[in-house]
Amino acid sequence: MPQSGLAEQSSALGKNEANRREKRRKMQRASIELRNTVQRARNSWNAALLVALLSFFTRFYRLSEPPHVCWDETHFGKMGSYYINRTFFFDVHPPLGKMLIGLAGYLSGYNGSFPFQRPGQSYETHNYLGMRGFCSFLGSFLAPFSFFIVLELSQSLSAALLAAALIIFDTGCITLSQYILLDPILMFFILGALLSMIKFHSCADRPFSSVWWMWLSLTGVNLAGALGVKFVGLFIVTLVGINTAKELWKLLGDLTLTLEMFLRHLAARVLCLIVLPACFYFLIFAVHFTVLNRSGSGDGFFSSAFQSRLIGNNLHSASMPEHLAYGSTITLKSLRTAAGYLHSHWHLYPEGVGARQQQVTTYSHKDQNNLWIIKKHNSESDPASPVELVRHGDIIRLEHKMTSRNLHSHQREAPLTKKHLQVTTYGMNGTGDSNDYWRIEVLGSRSKVKVLRSHIRLLHLSTGCLLGSSGKTLPRWGWEQGEVTCSPYVRETPSTLWNVEDHENPKLANISVSILKPNFLEILLESHIVMFRANSGLKPKEHEVTSRPWHWPINFQGLRFSGVNATDFRVYLLGNPVIWWLNLACLGIYVIFGICAAVSLKRGVPVSKEVEDSYLLLLEGGGQLMLGWLLHYCPFYFMGRVLYFHHYFPAMLFSCMLTGVTCSVLLKLCTRFLPSTVHHSVYMAAMCFVHLILLYSFYLFHPLSYGMMGTLADSQDSPMFGLRWMESWEF
Repeated sequence: MPQSGLAEQSSALGKNEANRREKRRKMQRASIELRNTVQRARNSWNAALLVALLSFFTRFYRLSEPPHVCWDETHFGKMGSYYINRTFFFDVHPPLGKMLIGLAGYLSGYNGSFPFQRPGQSYETHNYLGMRGFCSFLGSFLAPFSFFIVLELSQSLSAALLAAALIIFDTGCITLSQYILLDPILMFFILGALLSMIKFHSCADRPFSSVWWMWLSLTGVNLAGALGVKFVGLFIVTLVGINTAKELWKLLGDLTLTLEMFLRHLAARVLCLIVLPACFYFLIFAVHFTVLNRSGSGDGFFSSAFQSRLIGNNLHSASMPEHLAYGSTITLKSLRTAAGYLHSHWHLYPEGVGARQQQVTTYSHKDQNNLWIIKKHNSESDPASPVELVRHGDIIRLEHKMTSRNLHSHQREAPLTKKHLQVTTYGMNGTGDSNDYWRIEVLGSRSKVKVLRSHIRLLHLSTGCLLGSSGKTLPRWGWEQGEVTCSPYVRETPSTLWNVEDHENPKLANISVSILKPNFLEILLESHIVMFRANSGLKPKEHEVTSRPWHWPINFQGLRFSGVNATDFRVYLLGNPVIWWLNLACLGIYVIFGICAAVSLKRGVPVSKEVEDSYLLLLEGGGQLMLGWLLHYCPFYFMGRVLYFHHYFPAMLFSCMLTGVTCSVLLKLCTRFLPSTVHHSVYMAAMCFVHLILLYSFYLFHPLSYGMMGTLADSQDSPMFGLRWMESWEF
């Protein structure tokens, strides 16, 4: 063989051998990478199991204590009982949380008979642990959810463990999770929605796969769940909406994606994030209205038409003429929430309170003094004359049936609302003066007045003011009934709207009011209007501890859940101060550090790949959590309703997760200044030190959650002595 041929053969053999070695190296690297991936996954699941065990243990420990009603268990335990008894009630929040509490009580053997009258009331032999246990069960998922959220955002096991530890060892989170409250249910759905959204984003490389659809659908279901517990669920809806819009905008700019494929992405999100949550939300209310079908304490908050669907309500099986006519005897119900019926009685306004004429009030109970006869303004009704219906624009008189005096107003100020005019009844035997004339205005239809359904206004002809209910309570001289005024502000508000509830007229044929009952969409709309009005009008009760939003991040003041004195079993809602102040510090550090990272990346400052990845993690993963914190905290500054400390806890969850990410990134960047051989060791030592501090702080403050007996914190004999670091803390 020629020399050149041997050389070529040798070269080919060398190349083949090199290729085989390269393949072996690739296979070894792939095998090592696979083993590392499996090991990381095993470590992650082991850590998640540890987090879950600690979370469940801390939430279920001493769950039965104290064996009496604590704080808002008075409300939500009672509402759970209402569901078991199918008795209608009213609350300012949507019904899902209370329905789940009632279901948990029913399944655990509670029969709904405990009255939940006041905090401190003993449960005696009643089974309350099912409802407490359900809330604790959902509250126990908060730490595992936060663990997986931070792990997905940061790909850092240590950051995820720190975020979970901040929630596990927070005394405030433990306290809120151990009682019959809406908060653990709300936070479960909020973090469930966030986790589902982040998991969905991680499936972006597998669009329209089964796991992709699963996480997208779960996001929608959790959004409906959060909104179905409290309206502040809108904050997580907003967060998901912002992320979805950002993602769709990115897809629109992807020129490798056809327009048809983009529309499929858009349709999938509309289906799972709008249609599915809306259907689930409507289903919640459908179940709510179906279960609560018996008359109860909530009837008076709703319209007469709404009440007619409740078994046991006097309107449920009533019959009356459909349209209002002259000579009819009626009752008028204010559309203002829980205002009651237009009412008068023989008592006069006292000396010095307007004209000394007969009082007109609103009264929330059925009474003969609520009856009025509707007459023409300038003539008496002739019994022999044919029936004449009352129509929009007619000028009428309303004669109080029991006292034969006419509804009247004049240029005298109202008893309490000084810018409004006084309303009285005046005259004798139906005879008065021109100040008894009112124009009836029918909203919407502009025709006849239909009982239960028509909303009407009564415009005083002489002064141009509107008959209304101010919502204020008269003093004892007015029997603590509601103030009725004539409002000079001619605008459409519930305060100046009325509907005809009872109607008698022997000349007219009766119909069953069942044909006037509202449909599902009408009662859904009305229930939301009533909830929004009541929510915005919430005021603090006497001696009730309220707070302001700036109090919350600094852990300024807690809430007494149980007990006050040294002889009481005391539980005090207060965040672990070490955790809360660490969160507060990390919020500030994140803002400063985030700005520096953003400027550095924007200006192209040369940094290593590892540092650049840390910057991106801080801005993208941390930014997601920072946005969640802002959305769940800042809106409270613009709310006019009464606020409490526990409103901050959804935002606090985001703060804990942001602290986990911030501390992890900060420590990694700091250890880069050390020799490379000790990077990891120093980082892990620092993380362990932080965990030990958290554990020790939990040891110090755990009596706040699990109960304190004996002397107060000011006494040297108290286990909490020296731990009252702020004067505003009341333990």
